Amino acid sequence: MTYPPRGPNHPFGPGDRTAPAWPAVAQDQPTQFIPQPGPPSAPPPQEPEEPKSGFLRDPLSIVLALVIVVALVIAGLLGVELYVRHKADTVVAQAVECVVKDGASVSFGMRPLVLQHLSGHYSDINVETAGNQIREAKGMKLNLVLDDIKIQKTADSAGTLGSLDATITWSSDGIKQTLQNIIPIVGGLVTGVSTSPSDGTIELRGGVGTIKARPEVSNGSLNLQVVSLSGLGFLLPRETVQPAFDAFTTTLTKNLPMGIHADSVAVTDTGVTAKFVTRDATIPNGQQDPCFAGI
Repeated sequence: MTYPPRGPNHPFGPGDRTAPAWPAVAQDQPTQFIPQPGPPSAPPPQEPEEPKSGFLRDPLSIVLALVIVVALVIAGLLGVELYVRHKADTVVAQAVECVVKDGASVSFGMRPLVLQHLSGHYSDINVETAGNQIREAKGMKLNLVLDDIKIQKTADSAGTLGSLDATITWSSDGIKQTLQNIIPIVGGLVTGVSTSPSDGTIELRGGVGTIKARPEVSNGSLNLQVVSLSGLGFLLPRETVQPAFDAFTTTLTKNLPMGIHADSVAVTDTGVTAKFVTRDATIPNGQQDPCFAGI
């Protein structure tokens, strides 16, 4: 095999150990560097992701937030309920006090009064007076239960009342004071009053005799019927005493509002207990009765 001779364009011959391993590059061409691929570089280290500490991502925080919201709602409703009860208490107490001429306290049932106020339909209202008097009757106390009240104001009424049940207790000393203040002549002679539950009578004692009378209900009115006179009987005939008692009881029960009337009466060891009721009554407005002006 014949090799070309060495020359300027072939400085190395075959088998020459000094020959470079890369191909020859023409002297008139620039040398181009081709980088060789190296091993793949490792990805940059990533910082560990911190757990998110947002308020709403904490279950305990969510529960606490809900508890606070519910507590605020309940507190608001309770405040409204207390205000409405105070307002209703004032209105009802003022009306009762105006009628009976004595102090009164009012309580309401367990049903939320706010709902009753929004509907204008009230139930289970209890009223208790101080026990000083009812009108001119001294020592008389009233316990009153009102139910099914509908406030519907018109030109003729403030609404309707489904039921009213009143229990009146009248002490023996209160009967004595009332007789002394109201009944002419006879009242002035009364020095003491005692009761006899066995026969349902009361005894009026005076310095010169006694009068025994029986409380009764007749035609919705409370009456005091003379049963007997003993001793000198206050020096008055029975025909004079009975009209005085009739006038006395009429004074106590006349002009009661809403058709309230006596239903029953009983004599106790300490005095007299009477029941007064009315059903499906019309509540007067302020023009018809000033005591109901605030209803």
